[in-house]
Amino acid sequence: MFDHHYEDSADIAATDSTVFAFVDNHAQFSSHMGESSWMMGGSQMSTRIDEGKGQAVGSHIVMSGRVLGLHLELDEVVTVHRPPTEKVWETVGKPRLLVIGQYRMRVTVQPTTNGSHLTVAIDYGLPDGVFTYWLGRLFGAMYAKWCVKQMLDGVVTHFTQQRQWAA
Repeated sequence: MFDHHYEDSADIAATDSTVFAFVDNHAQFSSHMGESSWMMGGSQMSTRIDEGKGQAVGSHIVMSGRVLGLHLELDEVVTVHRPPTEKVWETVGKPRLLVIGQYRMRVTVQPTTNGSHLTVAIDYGLPDGVFTYWLGRLFGAMYAKWCVKQMLDGVVTHFTQQRQWAA
């Protein structure tokens, strides 16, 4: 189901519990999906989170929107939630996406002597449709890398700015 993988990591000058709390807030961590960007075809996705706020096993996160005039939608469920070290969530059902199909995201936070080491990873398959399958073959890896980088860079930027404000 998940034939493709991409991950990246960064060192963050904050405690593991502080970093985990930031990434555990889906609105903060996935904010790149709600912003217009060239990778999103100039569009954005809206996010609905259930009463579990995406912070408990079984909690659902639903994203929907229009990209290039096409309706896209996905439903994610949290499958692993071990503060302050690991969170995993994956799509359920059949996501309506253009360049990737079902996927699983994983974040791990490890304490270091200077703060924390954050790793963000995605395992994904290609979409099922003939047209979207070929779009996935062409652009899936680029999109997966962009998504992981957006999440990781958002965390790095947040904690870098916090340090600058405190100085």
